[in-house]
Order: sequence, then C-alpha cells, then structure tokens
Amino acid sequence: MSKTKNSETPFHMQEVDPEDTVVVPKDAGSNDDDDGSDMAEIELGSIQTSPNTNYAEYNVSGKGLISSAKVTPDGRIVISLSLKQKLPELPKDYAKDVKEFAIDKDQFDKPPAMSIVIMIVGSRGDVQPFLALGKSLIRDGHRVRIATHSSFEEFVRENGLEFFNIGGDPKDLMAYMVKNPGLIPGLESLTNGDIGRKRKMLEEMLDGCWRACFEPDTKTNDAFLADAIISNPPTFAHIHCAEALGIPLLMSFTSVLAMPWCPTTSFPHPLVNISQSNAERGLTNYLSYAMAEMLTWQGMGDIVNRFRAKTLGLEPLSMRSGPGVVDRLKVPWTYCLSPALVPKPADWRNHIDVVGFYFLELATNYKPAEDLAAFLEKGPPPIYIGFGSVVVEDPDAMTKTILEAVKRAGVRALISAGWGKIGGDIIPDDVFILGNVPHDWLFTKVSAVCHHGGAGTTAAGLRIGKPTIVVPFFGDQPFWGMMINRAGAGPKPIPHRELNTDNLTEAIKFVTSQSAQEAAGRMGEQIRGEDGVTEGVLSFYKHLPLLNMRCDLDPTRLALWWSTEHCLKLSAFAAQVLQDAKKLTVNTLDAHRRIRPKEYETRKKVSDPVTGGASAIFWTITHYYAGIAQIFYNPPKGIVNTTTAIPRGIMNIVADIHEGLHNAPKLYGSDVREHGNVDDFKSGLREAGKGFFYGYYDGITGLIREPMEGAKKEGWLGAIKGAGRSYVNVSHT
Repeated sequence: MSKTKNSETPFHMQEVDPEDTVVVPKDAGSNDDDDGSDMAEIELGSIQTSPNTNYAEYNVSGKGLISSAKVTPDGRIVISLSLKQKLPELPKDYAKDVKEFAIDKDQFDKPPAMSIVIMIVGSRGDVQPFLALGKSLIRDGHRVRIATHSSFEEFVRENGLEFFNIGGDPKDLMAYMVKNPGLIPGLESLTNGDIGRKRKMLEEMLDGCWRACFEPDTKTNDAFLADAIISNPPTFAHIHCAEALGIPLLMSFTSVLAMPWCPTTSFPHPLVNISQSNAERGLTNYLSYAMAEMLTWQGMGDIVNRFRAKTLGLEPLSMRSGPGVVDRLKVPWTYCLSPALVPKPADWRNHIDVVGFYFLELATNYKPAEDLAAFLEKGPPPIYIGFGSVVVEDPDAMTKTILEAVKRAGVRALISAGWGKIGGDIIPDDVFILGNVPHDWLFTKVSAVCHHGGAGTTAAGLRIGKPTIVVPFFGDQPFWGMMINRAGAGPKPIPHRELNTDNLTEAIKFVTSQSAQEAAGRMGEQIRGEDGVTEGVLSFYKHLPLLNMRCDLDPTRLALWWSTEHCLKLSAFAAQVLQDAKKLTVNTLDAHRRIRPKEYETRKKVSDPVTGGASAIFWTITHYYAGIAQIFYNPPKGIVNTTTAIPRGIMNIVADIHEGLHNAPKLYGSDVREHGNVDDFKSGLREAGKGFFYGYYDGITGLIREPMEGAKKEGWLGAIKGAGRSYVNVSHT
C-alpha cells in the first residue's frame, strides 16, 4: 500500500500519518446523508462491507520489510516477515518506564468516591471476575456500573452491582468465535454472512458502551456519568469513550478473552502462528502484535471511525493511528492472572500490572442437589469435563467421544451440559450430567478438570490444585493450555477439532498421574497465597490521575468544575458552599464545562518509534530502515511521558506554556471542553449526575480535611489565595 491518499481506499486503511489530515472523510460517516460515492459497497450478511477490503489477508511492502498476515480457515493468523537487510534484536532495555501524568504516588490508595463503568464483552466467565472487582470497589465507597450483555443482568444485580445493557448476544459471539478463534473471520464466515452479523453486533455494542457512560440507571432512573472506565479489550469502545469524555481508562483482562494483548519480545501474540521470519526471535514476537492489530483494524476500522465521527464527534483514525493506539498511548493495564502461570515479561513496564486472578466466591451458601450429592458419595472423586459458554458444533459427537474416553480411562466423570448441550439420553452409572454449579465448590470434589481453557475456569481449577486438560476452541485458550503444560500440571492442549477418544483417554491418564497432581498442587498453593482482587483495586487506583481529580478544597471529593479566577478544582459541593457564602459566583466558574482529568492524543505523531509501540516500530522498519537500525544500536534514553492535561484558564493566561510543564510538582485542573445539554451551572450539575446542588451538606467547618497552609490562617479566602500562589509557582516552573 502507498502512503498517498486514495479515494478508492477507505480512510481507515490509508497509510497516512496521524497529523496528515484533520478533515473527517466521507467513509468515516460525517453525515447521515453521505452518499458514500468514494467507496462502492456490497452486502455481506446483514451489514455493508467494502469490496476493496480482503478481510482475510493484509500485506504491506516497503524499503525495509515485506510482511503479510493471513487468516487460516479456523480463524488463526499466519504471518510472514521478510527483512530486506538484517536487523539486530531489539535492545534489552528498549522498553522505557512510563511517567504517568498527575498520579499520586503517596496517597493513591485514598481516591475520592467515583462513578465507575466496567465494560465487558464476552461470556459469563468474563463477567464473573469483574463482579468480584466491582464489589470491592463498592466497599471503598464508589458507585459501580457493569455494562455488558442482557443475558447477565440477573447475575450482575444479584451480586449488588448496577447493570447496563450494551447489546450483543454472547451465545452468538461464542458461536462465531468457535468458527473464528481470533475474532477475525475465517473462510466460512466470509461467505455465509457471519462477518456481516458480527460487524452489526460490534456497532450495537460500541453504541451501548457509550450510552453506558452517561445514561440513567434503567431500573432506578438514577442519573449516572462515568468518572472512570475499566474495560476488557473486546468492547473496542473503551479508548474512544475515554477520549470523548476526558476520563481515565484502565484496560483489564479476566477470562475467555484474557490473552496477552500487550506487545512483548517474550512470546508472540497468542493468536499468531509465525510461518516465516528472518528477523530475530524477540523482534518477530514483538511485530506479531502489530500484524494482529492491523488485521483486526482492517475488519472493523471503518465501524470504529463511524462511531468516532458520528457518535463521539472525534476525528477518524487511519491505518497508522488506529492499530495499536492503546499501546502507543501507554494506557495502563491490569492482567488478572497469576504470576505463577504467566510471569510478567521484562518489557511490560510500570504501566502494566500482573496482579493475580479475581475470584468471586459463589459457593458460600451453596448446597448440592440430592442426586449430585449421592453421586459424589458413591465412589472416588470424579473428573470434571465441561466447556462452559462455548457453543459446541456437534454435541452428540462430542458426548460420544467423552463417554468412550471416560470408560477407557476407568474414571468417573461429572459432565457439564453448558451452552454446548453436551449429554444424551443414555448416561452410564459412573457419569453425572451437571447443570449450573459454582466451580469454587465443585472443583473441591473432583480429581482433575477438563475444559475449554478460559482463564476464569483455568484459575478456579488451578487455585484448588487440580491438574487440567485444555481443549481450546478459540482466543486465548491455546495459550493457557500451553502455560499449564509448561508447568507440568496438564498435557499439551488438544484443539477441539482434533479431539478424539484416543487423545482424550491419554490426557485423562496424564492428569490422574501422581506427577501432574503434585505439579498442580504446587501451583495451587502459590495462587492461594495471592490476593488478586485487592491488588487489582490498587492497580486501578495507582494509575489514576488523582492530582487532576481531587477537589482542591476537599481532597476527599471528586473535582467537577474549574474556577479560572481562583485557579481551583472544585467539587460540586465545594462550589455550592462557596456560592452560598458569596465567595464565588456562577460567572467565575467555567459554566457549561466540566473538568477533564485525562486527555488522549490518539492522532499525535510519535516522537520516536521505539517508545511509540509495536505499530510504530513496524512502520519504521517497513519504510525507514536506516533510521530504525540506528535506533536499535543506540536506543533513546529516558522515560515515556503520557499526555498532560492543562487547565484552559492557565492556557489562556500563559501563552508560552509547553509540554515540559508536566514536570511541575502539581497542576490544578485540566483542559475543559464544552459538554452537551448543559444550559447553566445547575443543569451542569445535573448532567454530571451529581445530586449535590439541592442536596444536604454538612457545613463549611467539616468540609476541609487537610486545609492548605493559607486556609489555616485565613479560612477559605486564604485557601483561594494559596491556590493563586501555587499557580504562580507552576507557571514559572
């Protein structure tokens, strides 16, 4: 592909630099009446797609690299990398620490109360760990909304969390993923309409995730506006919603879709098979993430750009700026998996945490049905076999294979029917067909487990020290199977299309052996010593730009408004009290505006390719070989700075403020932009979902927990003066 702008090529596929254009192109959907004359379209399934886009293949050629990525019939990605001249391995210290803007290193564990939306696309196994996290955040005083599929509303609400339906059908999603393990369409899906249905579902979920950030609770009608977002990767709306609202985002991984998405030299992208590469192993692994991102972007970038342009009012992204945007912006990540299973790679720096699994205790009051209890008491511990939310294509054949293998191995078995509807009319006496039983109770009763390899089910079994057979269907599941095998706690994973009576029988014999039992026991002991949920909450807090989020007069409250006159970040409560005391008027606030504690420059051109992430390195190798070779031999020193957020008031006063200002010891506030549907100060408070304006408050004397030095002498006027002095210090840094 050339770097020139081609009217026949959709904008999201154009190789333009992030700053090459500021105009929303027609194909990004800038106008509902757009005739789409720059791109012919045809129908595939139920949504339009471009005939110029080969969703199953991506090729690029330049001065330094020829590369290709192709989708195999089962949805895996095969890549080929051919360097035109030899490059050394990436330097060992290529990955730099990230200086995250406005974080509070000393008191990050004491954030103000926030409204947090947790976005989740996937199965019950994806949702469940986030419920454990959400319940812990509620105990810390936050309001938590789980935004996911309608199928899980009852599950969410019965655990005491708010729910918002983002659309999408998890059963359809799981069925699609069985056919297309990498979320990228295989040959069958390209011809039978699956791709069209998947793209339509993606549009629905993007819109649902956005509405989850601000629409009232559907049950109580309570107002809501997100102050922060936690999301798993497949929502795809996360970074775009965070950019539109100017709020912090934490990417998080839990279960079925919890594969390592962060580029590393330690191992390739879990969905990628490397067919050929003349690059060094670490560099090849690293570039595999860029290739996977680009192939994914090729299939959904146009949908994302329509979402950005039409719904969010943001500029579109190109093939240069779209793939790998989260990596390039150094958005923080929390991997909810055990270091015992996946040690943190050295090139995952300080913005990436590996904290341990999240466990939601469901078995506290569980009592098994009488027939299940009788089966367990009747003989030795059985083996558990089940594939959870995975939709099995031929449940009868799968049932036959399982029953015969159980018979040959001479074991008893508990078989979970799940969404795959495994079971049958004739069940042997040494087999019991399960309904919905909590894994944290069930796995204490079995000798070993066999499942699809979702991280949540994997974690539940390993925590109790059970050897594990993984029969992967899609996504990250082969990765978990390999990690378990590497630890000696299970055999090599058996892809579901290769499963037969012989290899399942041998796998059962492996997990019932003494060596596997001992290896799994050791791993279980280490996992039980971890506290993933507690560490996950702290990981979320420590990456927040809290110095931009706290009210300057009462740090226990969240700042919503910026006073340019006094250079203060104010909570709704503080603003009301000051107004009542006639120390502040509505006109002195930036009316119609709301503090934006975090900014994301999604279209900013990277300063150097190494710190710009895998996609930046890929493009530089492809087109500017000489430059990247020099960087490899002499990597840049220092740290990577994240985007700053500067108060508009300061920007208006200090004309020569520059990027180095982020080194100041403290900034008051952030860039604030106009917010829709706000007519005055009161409606602004309503729009923010903060019911403080007309509400009860407990007086000025109890408002300030830790007053500024000026406030100790002169009260609130002194605090305002103190803020002004601090501003002078900042502006002269």
